[in-house]
Amino acid sequence: MKKEQNLANKIIEISGKAPVTSPLSQEKLVSKVNSLTFNNYANSLSNPQNKVFNNEKGLTLNYKFVVDELVKIAGISSAEDFYTKIHTIITQNIDSNFMAVGMFKEKSNCINLKLRDKLGNFYSTKVFLKDTENPIVQVFKDKKIVFKDDTGFLKLSYFKNKTVAILPLVSVNKSIGVLIIEDNYARQNIGLYTLLANYTALVSHNFELMEKSEGYANTDNLTLLYNHRGFQEILSNEILRAETNKSKLSIVMLDINNITKINRELGHAKGDEVIKLVAEKVRQNIRENDTAGRYGGDEIGIILPNTSGEQAKYIAEYLTYSLSCCFIDDIGPVKVSVGISTYPDCSVDKEKLLILAEQAMYISQAKGYKDGMSAIISSADFNFWDDAALKSYAEVVGKRHAQLGINFEEELISKFNADHAMSGARISEIATSLAGAIDAKDPYTKGHSTSVSRFSEALARAINLPEDEVERIKLGALLHDVGKIGIPETVLKKEGPLSDDEWTIMKQHPTIGAEKVLNPNPSLRDLIPIVKYHHERIDGKGYPEGLKNGDIPLAAKIVAIADTYHALISDRPYRRGMDIEKALAILNEGAGSQWDKDLIRTFVQIAPALGTD
Repeated sequence: MKKEQNLANKIIEISGKAPVTSPLSQEKLVSKVNSLTFNNYANSLSNPQNKVFNNEKGLTLNYKFVVDELVKIAGISSAEDFYTKIHTIITQNIDSNFMAVGMFKEKSNCINLKLRDKLGNFYSTKVFLKDTENPIVQVFKDKKIVFKDDTGFLKLSYFKNKTVAILPLVSVNKSIGVLIIEDNYARQNIGLYTLLANYTALVSHNFELMEKSEGYANTDNLTLLYNHRGFQEILSNEILRAETNKSKLSIVMLDINNITKINRELGHAKGDEVIKLVAEKVRQNIRENDTAGRYGGDEIGIILPNTSGEQAKYIAEYLTYSLSCCFIDDIGPVKVSVGISTYPDCSVDKEKLLILAEQAMYISQAKGYKDGMSAIISSADFNFWDDAALKSYAEVVGKRHAQLGINFEEELISKFNADHAMSGARISEIATSLAGAIDAKDPYTKGHSTSVSRFSEALARAINLPEDEVERIKLGALLHDVGKIGIPETVLKKEGPLSDDEWTIMKQHPTIGAEKVLNPNPSLRDLIPIVKYHHERIDGKGYPEGLKNGDIPLAAKIVAIADTYHALISDRPYRRGMDIEKALAILNEGAGSQWDKDLIRTFVQIAPALGTD
């Protein structure tokens, strides 16, 4: 019993009279409160009858009931929810008109006071510590309880001539805020309110420590902004809030230009200096509710809640202007590329918003500067299919998004098939851009599609096919690997041989390209035989249908040879590209079994003149 009594006293006295070496976790807090012997605990309070005075309504409340209520809320994980529950206990069970919690904010040297009345209305104000006449400040500094019979110091006309108890919130002998309770019998009930204040201080301190701990885990050491993980978590929460409130949200992505060159020529210390400067300027110039994070090595992302695309542009312009005024020795003014995407205008999906912001950032990088200022590009400003947009998308895919889900690729296909009456020139333009984006998924096949198209065109002309058929083969070869849009990156980029399961997945790409990408668009359906059958073999051992010589379309046979030849002479993760003689020797060995022998004979003759680029 004595041990439990001491434990109860420690919780009561934790405001400074009892030493505490470290804040308690919520689980330990629950355990300690649960371990109290309530009869002994009640006897230790100042009210000898164990009752709360509330004579106006003839109500009484046993202290044990209050403590039981505190035990129930000890596991709450949100500080806001905790204060709401404390308010409920006070205003409903004790019939108080209002309660206020004020937490000290060191940065602004003030106490942020939030008052809530019994109807649930909120009133907020700031009390600065320089206002030494204010009883809130006196209680905070002196760590002593003060009773006031007039609430004029709150500057709220609704609650005049009310008696309040102002109690310090003290944890580990340090004031962290104040608790204010309206009660005409505050002096008689001070034992209970002391418990509430000490309990609130203890839990508040733990919330603060948990927040700091999470902040350290989510903080980038160099810039002191959120790291990538922290940025993603904040963005997820803000998108949910925007969805609930039917509001807009914008993402601004900044990329520091020439950072690789700076690191290489001036050293990484100088590069870090630039990154830290940009981070500091961003921190200084964003609004209170905005969030900045180090999204990548030299990329800083900014989350702007309740902000349209146009408003985000204004903020980005101000940021870039501020940065352009900063000069660094040996470098000059700091220059960045800027991309913007907006929820829900551009997308409602978080990953797509980030991709579109990066894509816009790369377009900004490509456009350079005008009058010394960065080009600020929003994803709403450009045609997804123009050359700059597709090139930037390819860079995003190649650089960062190996984990891209099928949803974004579905959207890519949807855009591709949106126009069902494209002209020949438009088809060629879009096919070229799309092929570049597909090749970008694998850095080792960069330029593969355009090279296969060039080699196929040359072979088709060498055997004197009609011009319209040459153009069809040229275009089909450009899109021969379009089905890889549905193949996981882990399979496409694997170094070394594929497993049986991986190979099964890889062999699906001709069918995906034909049925999922080309078939929905009437303008492209005549390319299906080329895309679907370019991996068939003369001996019937190819895929996807195991066709033999006479059943394989001539155009597909041509593309198959061009595809294999470019693969042989290109570098791969597991080998260097072969010289032309060795590659042609391999083609000759497979003539008649894997490839058409007459086409091989012609291709061997023209290959040396085609080059390797």
